[in-house]
Amino acid sequence: MSLRGVQLGCVRGDRTLFDALDVALDPGDALWVQGANGSGKTSLLRLLGGLATPASGSVVWCCRALPDARADFHRHLFFLGHAPALKDDLSARENLRFADRLAGRNAGDEIDPLLATVGLAPVADLPARRLSQGQRKRLAQARLHGGAPYGLLVLDEPFSALDDTATAQLTATLDRRLAAGAIVVYTTHQPVALQARRSFTLTLEGPPC
Repeated sequence: MSLRGVQLGCVRGDRTLFDALDVALDPGDALWVQGANGSGKTSLLRLLGGLATPASGSVVWCCRALPDARADFHRHLFFLGHAPALKDDLSARENLRFADRLAGRNAGDEIDPLLATVGLAPVADLPARRLSQGQRKRLAQARLHGGAPYGLLVLDEPFSALDDTATAQLTATLDRRLAAGAIVVYTTHQPVALQARRSFTLTLEGPPC
């Protein structure tokens, strides 16, 4: 597996956030995207996660441009936005089941063990709107701790709102994914060091003032 961003450009309104940006990642690589607010970090993650179209350039997955590789790409992708994508009226268990089916998978008996893994078994039947920010974050990440063979993890601020125990658990899971050959692209303000085959840092400057 490989992920390439080739001469990527991103425009928001009348501002060019970045242009002619190249990214080259192979199995076991991690890319930490840094930059000030408004520099384009989330926009870049959305491009690399196939959720937005670049103003110029292309995203290439396993030597195929993303429009042509979309089906295979989405089978391997785990995307986590800055805000957990949860349905407030569904319970924690129902949210996991819904996300799993949306991804074309059927975890079945894995749902309750995943909830237990992230410490949410006692609130499994509560609607998501009643969960704390930390609980919502752990619920959104729960499928990462399972056995689904994700080859690409694109994570926007995955450590925010997590306590020390949950941070350590997520770090260990990401290290395990990297060791198995996954590619991880992430943003964070926390001092977290992942054990990647190769670690890269990309600092986005954003548009001039």
